[in-house]
Amino acid sequence: MRRRPTASIPSEMMEKGSAKNQHTRLCFLAALSAFFWILLFYFHFVVLGGSALDESLKLGPRSINTQSTTPAGVEPGHVFTQSIPAPLSKNPPKTSQNVKQRTEEYPFMRALKTGENKSDHCGGRYIYVHDLPPRFNADMLKKCKSLSLWTNMCNFTTNAGLGPPLENVEGVFSNTGWYATSQFAVDVIFSNRMKQYECLTNDSSIAAAIFVPFYAGFDIARYLWGHNISTRDAASLDLVDWLMKRPEWHIMGGRDHFLVAGRITWDFRRLSDEETDWGNKLLFLPAGRNMSMLVVESSPWNGNDFGIPYPTYFHPARDSDVFIWQDRMRKLERKWLFSFAGAPRPDNPKSIRGKIIDQCKSSKVGKLLECDFGESKCHSPSSIMQMFQSSLFCLQPQGDSYTRRSAFDSMLAGCIPVFFHPGSAYTQYTWHLPKNYSIYSVFIPEDDILKRNVSIEERLSQISLEQVKIMREQVINLIPRLIYADPRSKLETLKDAFDVAVQSVIDKVTRLRKNIMEGRTEYDNFVEENSWKYALLDEGQREVGGHEWDPFFSKPKDGSGDSGESSAEAAKNSWKNEQRSHE
Repeated sequence: MRRRPTASIPSEMMEKGSAKNQHTRLCFLAALSAFFWILLFYFHFVVLGGSALDESLKLGPRSINTQSTTPAGVEPGHVFTQSIPAPLSKNPPKTSQNVKQRTEEYPFMRALKTGENKSDHCGGRYIYVHDLPPRFNADMLKKCKSLSLWTNMCNFTTNAGLGPPLENVEGVFSNTGWYATSQFAVDVIFSNRMKQYECLTNDSSIAAAIFVPFYAGFDIARYLWGHNISTRDAASLDLVDWLMKRPEWHIMGGRDHFLVAGRITWDFRRLSDEETDWGNKLLFLPAGRNMSMLVVESSPWNGNDFGIPYPTYFHPARDSDVFIWQDRMRKLERKWLFSFAGAPRPDNPKSIRGKIIDQCKSSKVGKLLECDFGESKCHSPSSIMQMFQSSLFCLQPQGDSYTRRSAFDSMLAGCIPVFFHPGSAYTQYTWHLPKNYSIYSVFIPEDDILKRNVSIEERLSQISLEQVKIMREQVINLIPRLIYADPRSKLETLKDAFDVAVQSVIDKVTRLRKNIMEGRTEYDNFVEENSWKYALLDEGQREVGGHEWDPFFSKPKDGSGDSGESSAEAAKNSWKNEQRSHE
């Protein structure tokens, strides 16, 4: 039986069928892929795109409280609230465009942009002044008898804070512009000068800085003696509570705010809540640490206060008043090589005053106006200015604290100041005095007097008459920057102590804003304990190191960031000597 042959499929038929099936599968995969990409594009552009656009319209700058995290551009140790813009897309444009897009969201950008408007002479210089309730300023003046325990301050708050006019009986002063001004009157003088500032604004969004017209010095002066800490702190706590509720505060967390106090910083730096501790704690409050406080003596170890000159007796109303005075100081005959007005400090073993007084008494070219034992001439502006006008050099050792008003009185008289501690001027008034202190003053370290018994007369005699003339001219040229013009008028071309201070605050705030925008800090490895060093840096320097003056500012071991008991004692002694002078 023959087997049926196996059926066979022609090879060309198999190849044709296989190609057909493969083509069908490819078409199916292509269609599936196309559908997937269409779905993906639809989801990306319609769903995601629409929602992203809606979100970008809804999101404004986000307010982030960074009390525990310090943002870029802000030095450590400060509370700060920073407005941060929300991201606008997942794929940002080029870096430069992205930076521009982000910086436009900062709430202070409008203020910065005013500085770019060349047609606006106030661009970048506008000041907004808080309209404080009168309990923070005007009401204190109404109760002026309570501003000092031993002095009736009512007389000294007249004439916009300048005090009563001084008569020019002995021909020591000019015929106009001289007043019996209290050294503690800067609060009211500065606030009244601010009323004459040419670039005030009611629009805080364009302000380069914000002024707080709180009479901080007058406030604490009322309660330093015989009052508990609750009373001493009350107005400060009330003030910061009021400020922190204002929309202006939240722009920079108060870092663009500044205020003035005509007292030394130690009156506002109480270290504890012990009733026996000195002063109030305004400058240690979180909000107080953010603001800039202008005081007649600042702390070398803290970064939130800045030294401004003590008020002198001269408050010119016109530029010509200043020019006439400067010319007169150039032409004076000065018969004394050096002079000193002050009293010894027998209770302070570190004081060099006793040795200075001894040298003045034993020198034929030295003049002494001894202020102890109630000598009235020491409290006579005419007697003090007359002695300074007759001297080539005026000795300015530390007072009860680092500084003393006498330094500014002597420079007003064209007398070259001699300092014995860098904290008496060089690290204090860096806005108003040249960094190169040798061009206008002489520095003799305290230890040279206290331990090495260096002769002041011999040291000063080594300076040539030509060099003395050059240094005196430098001092006379500084006079406009060291005086406060009459608040009821305005100088035309000259910048007084007020103008210099306000511009310095503006510069400080502007630098801070730009640093925030650029995501950088002003200094590298900022250490607040070394605050006194930073103002001495040259332009471009970003870090401090060892300094020849380190021994003068060796910080106490308590780690407080303050001078501890020594600063409180200095403040107390200042008040005790005020009491003694009036008794």
